[in-house]
Amino acid sequence: MRVHVVSDVHGAADALAKAGDGADALICLGDLVLFLDYADHSRGIFPDLFGVENADRMVELRTARRFDEARELDRGLWSGIDRLAAIESAVRKQYAELFAAFSVPTYATYGNVDIPALWPEYAGPGTTILDGATAEIGGLVFGFVGGGLRTPYRTPYEIDDEAYAAKVAALGPIDVLCSHIPPAAPELCYDVVARRFERGSEALLDAIHELRPKYSLFGHVHQPLAARMRIGTTECVNVGHFNATRVPWVLEW
Repeated sequence: MRVHVVSDVHGAADALAKAGDGADALICLGDLVLFLDYADHSRGIFPDLFGVENADRMVELRTARRFDEARELDRGLWSGIDRLAAIESAVRKQYAELFAAFSVPTYATYGNVDIPALWPEYAGPGTTILDGATAEIGGLVFGFVGGGLRTPYRTPYEIDDEAYAAKVAALGPIDVLCSHIPPAAPELCYDVVARRFERGSEALLDAIHELRPKYSLFGHVHQPLAARMRIGTTECVNVGHFNATRVPWVLEW
């Protein structure tokens, strides 16, 4: 059995269309949407609406953790614009292309920049959406937990720690733990390029200690200090920033 796993697609529909080649199934761990590309400020919903110069400034402020100034810039740019309608229209355009690129079968969960309410409209019959739920693939039980935890960035699908922990608890015994964010191990949460810790989940870490899955698979941290490490008997793997690598991570058994 061969499964390909991707995360942090961020608009890379062309590469996503090939990600399932040669696999029995494709798993996507979220962040399909590209709102603002920190490597190329000309790409994404934000520069499409407000231009590259404003994107440059927004990245500068956020990277410096000057969140109040970033929010002030944001408020000024959106003044007089129906924010929800503009974002939904842009996201819908991306989702139409991205979901059409999924191979069959695909098992997917949400990232923190995704909009879960829109997914059922675009997921075809070969795509199974899971969040706080499990699926059996090739005799192994895969548990899926989508979204992220609350941060100053206020991305679209961030939830409270308690609600996130409840989704983890709902999984029960699993062989492979699939999430968008990593378990709360410092080595897995630190981004060496952004030079900051991303939020990992204590609930995921507790589940690894308690349930001892064979693997914990995740993304979210684009340039991790440790892309792979063991916690007890569990192999923890950041499957990679697919938008940058264009290469899925491969699991065979």
